Amino acid sequence: MQRIKGGSANADHWHISMRFGPDVLRNGMDPLSFIRYLGTMGKITGIATVTDDLPAAKQMDPEQCYLGFEMAFQSEVDKAAIEKVFEFVRDDCRLVILPPHSLISEYINLIRLQQGENTRLGDMLVQCGTLTAQELDMALDSQVDTPAKPIGMILVEQGSVQPEVVEAALSKQKQVRETGAAESKSIRVDADKLDQLINLVGELIIAGASVNMIAHRSQVVDLTEATSKLATLVEEVRDSALQLRMVKIGATFGRFQRVVHDVSRELGKDIALVIDGEETELDKTVIEKIGDPLMHLVRNSMDHGIESAELRLQRGKPVQGTLKLNAFHDSGAIVITVQDDGGGLKRERILAKAIERGLVEASHHLSDSEIYGLVFEPGFSTAEKITNLSGRGVGLDVVKRNITALRGTVGISSEEGVGTTVTVRLPLTLAIIDGFLVGVDKSVYAIPLDMIEECVAYSAEPDHDYTNLRGEVLPFIRIRELFSVPGKPAKGENIVVLKHAGQKAGLVVDTLMGEFQTVIKPLGQMFAQSKCISGSTILGSGDVALILDVPSLVRQAMAKGESVHEARTAPM
Repeated sequence: MQRIKGGSANADHWHISMRFGPDVLRNGMDPLSFIRYLGTMGKITGIATVTDDLPAAKQMDPEQCYLGFEMAFQSEVDKAAIEKVFEFVRDDCRLVILPPHSLISEYINLIRLQQGENTRLGDMLVQCGTLTAQELDMALDSQVDTPAKPIGMILVEQGSVQPEVVEAALSKQKQVRETGAAESKSIRVDADKLDQLINLVGELIIAGASVNMIAHRSQVVDLTEATSKLATLVEEVRDSALQLRMVKIGATFGRFQRVVHDVSRELGKDIALVIDGEETELDKTVIEKIGDPLMHLVRNSMDHGIESAELRLQRGKPVQGTLKLNAFHDSGAIVITVQDDGGGLKRERILAKAIERGLVEASHHLSDSEIYGLVFEPGFSTAEKITNLSGRGVGLDVVKRNITALRGTVGISSEEGVGTTVTVRLPLTLAIIDGFLVGVDKSVYAIPLDMIEECVAYSAEPDHDYTNLRGEVLPFIRIRELFSVPGKPAKGENIVVLKHAGQKAGLVVDTLMGEFQTVIKPLGQMFAQSKCISGSTILGSGDVALILDVPSLVRQAMAKGESVHEARTAPM
């Protein structure tokens, strides 16, 4: 009995115990593809599917993985090679690999890892041919009869290690357990419940603004102080509620590891993926909707951008191309960049194609960014041949449309022979923002507070659409002219200095009305094509205020400033 308990199993094959994580399908991975790939390195002599976590059909989530596998694997490869098969899902799964003729105690530890009936996993080990029925009985009996002696005590008794080494290891193990206990305090919450909570917080903010307005009108000191404290608490509740929906973008980036691996092999290219900024957080709703546009951009960079190994050698570049994904926060937005070190965009070729299709006039002068932006036009493609990945005239226009629907922007910078960078800017959340109210005549507009640099008194020469801001030329737009607001400008006009993507522009308004917690309400289909407006909000008075689209306003102001500059510098 003691001999068998401490001896080795008769199995001459590897035993692999795999429990796939619940999100493996959402991350674009197919569990069966790993098992098929494992079969190319040897022979799977036995396999048992673990269905203990499988719920009733009504409770099943089609995007969640509930299965695990116990496999007997006959091969000459080493453990590192087997682990490499599962490297793309290693962090999200539980993998145990036991070599041939492992100690019975190792199988005992494996059985202890199994949640539920120990005999259930034992029967699978017998089914795979890893253990005999007698070895299983001995293993199960040893769990009841003899408590397992800690490996540290065994090593000390054998004189292999010093007691202080064991104490240090135990201390480290305790820290790991404490970390795991802290992580187990988190709970899963249905996304619909979070959305409902955000909606209720939004209504609470609107109601609070109404109460605050009534309190100021009443001029009751106690009521004003109480509503001020209430507004502070509501703001804290808002921040906490929004934080619940913030998730790290690392999981979205991580799923591209497999995509880059498979697509580069399909294209016959050697491409490495470098990920940075995976700790950056943004709203779960934005995360869910940005996956497909990023997939288009990554595949497009691999197909169009990065050259073949032969061409890279001719150009003096490393054989292995590099694709970089990065994310960071900037001015209340999240910036995602997809950068490659490929051949870059051919400026003249894009321009010629655009002129050929009638998108631009041959005599019209365009900046580099405007020319590169033409690749986002519907059906625009410069691919010489159609492949499974590109050249079909679809893709990038869909990317721009989806990003615009998220109130985001996308731009391209490129240098021929060096590489291309696609920059996507997205709002951190689609629900509630800190806004700044401005007035023009009787109309009220809201501006995202994070995109405001400063406010200055209006000063400009007559008929000029730019001003001198501490020695810097600042182009501006008059809201009164933009939206055709009737009436004459107020005497004390102000300029709100906006910032976006490293550029500044001004917005001329009549009055500055202060900060306001802005609950974003989408515009109806009738107003979907409205320019320079990204949404609406409800004020404390019940009136509707339009939320201005700062990126669009900045682009319009900069374009206006450039045209004025060209007109003034043109030869007579």
